[in-house]
Amino acid sequence: MPFVKYLKCSRCGARYYLKDKPIMCAKGDLGRLDIFYDYEAIKNAVSKDTLRMRPFYMWRYFEFLPVSSWKSVVSLGEGGTPLIKARRLGEVLGLKNLYLKDETRNPTGSFKDRAMSVAVSMAVEFGYKITATASSGNAAAALAAYSAKAGLETYAFVLEMAGYGKVAQLLFYGAKVFRVKGLGREDPTVKMLRIVVEKYGFYPAPSFGPFNPYQIEGPKTISYEIIEQFNWSIPHYVFVPVGAAALLTGVWKGFKDFKNVGFINELPKLVAIQSTGNAPFVRAFREGQDPHNIRPWENPNTIASGLSDPYPWDGDGGLQALKETSGYADDVTDEEILEAMKLLAKTEGIFAEPSGATGLAGLIKAVREGKVGKDDIIVVLITGHGLKDPDIVKKVSGDAPTIEPKPEEFEKVLKEVYKVSLSKEEESREQPKT
Repeated sequence: MPFVKYLKCSRCGARYYLKDKPIMCAKGDLGRLDIFYDYEAIKNAVSKDTLRMRPFYMWRYFEFLPVSSWKSVVSLGEGGTPLIKARRLGEVLGLKNLYLKDETRNPTGSFKDRAMSVAVSMAVEFGYKITATASSGNAAAALAAYSAKAGLETYAFVLEMAGYGKVAQLLFYGAKVFRVKGLGREDPTVKMLRIVVEKYGFYPAPSFGPFNPYQIEGPKTISYEIIEQFNWSIPHYVFVPVGAAALLTGVWKGFKDFKNVGFINELPKLVAIQSTGNAPFVRAFREGQDPHNIRPWENPNTIASGLSDPYPWDGDGGLQALKETSGYADDVTDEEILEAMKLLAKTEGIFAEPSGATGLAGLIKAVREGKVGKDDIIVVLITGHGLKDPDIVKKVSGDAPTIEPKPEEFEKVLKEVYKVSLSKEEESREQPKT
């Protein structure tokens, strides 16, 4: 049975019902259709013990998601990602209880798989045959994968600067991909998406709420999993990278859902992190801007291409999330993001793309500024795999030197390039016989 009571526009308050297959507010005000659930019915249908008996993946939480029938569910095994105790990284930062929610383990390499699993499931339930998205790459790749699984077509509009790894991935899934020129106050991919949705009636599935309210429900399950992985308790802080603020809004909604059914009693502080090269949400937080009239960013410029949305479409939800959880928003430089990527890989063996490591960069800054304590329980969301953006990775890491198979060349390059000198003991150590 469906557990959705109704949907309500975040701007005008108009109500909608699932039987009418709503996606966008009919008044055209670009408000998000927030989904309201029957928590009493959910409490009667599911318990902690019920959840423990189910497979550990996203659809374990079926009652908290908008899909009415299991027959509509389109899944690639998303969710159920590990919550890793980051001991070595914690030692470097002076934190005793640092955890990483590793979303790089999802089927297409990012948390967007959660969003698109729900979005495509709803497309199937509503009877659509063609999906369309505006994306920096990750959402498009996820949509293409899940649409392929469901037998649906995908049209993807990506930014001209989108990383080749992301574009190649979704091309392999059979999506029809278009790089869209221009980037300023209006995202050109969103402009193109609106054109095809209005003209051709495609199912819109970008990763922001005003154009599809269902996908934002997927990231809620990150919070559900964190609570279970902490044995039905919560951390003090959760650091979240922010572009359009859909992830932040979804994570907040997830913690609220479990509070509403009595699984937890309070909410963790949420911390939103953007790049200084594109920080409209952070600016709105600092200036106290009207949540429904956030000023777009002029000419975004950041290596975190997944966070390059000039306008935070779900900024109203994100700002409310920070208010309700006593959290805050901050920005970090591209240099800080790159350092976070390197530190994460070298200490914990997790290879994140720039967008995926932005939350960690924010935590490092918070430690430096004394905003978190050494005993605080902290979770950082690592949202996307490093191979999603190979061009940036190559630019940062450089290439490896080439040598002849001779010990003297090995020692020379080791010393000159890697600044390592072998000790006499290491040089003369007898090698095992083979």
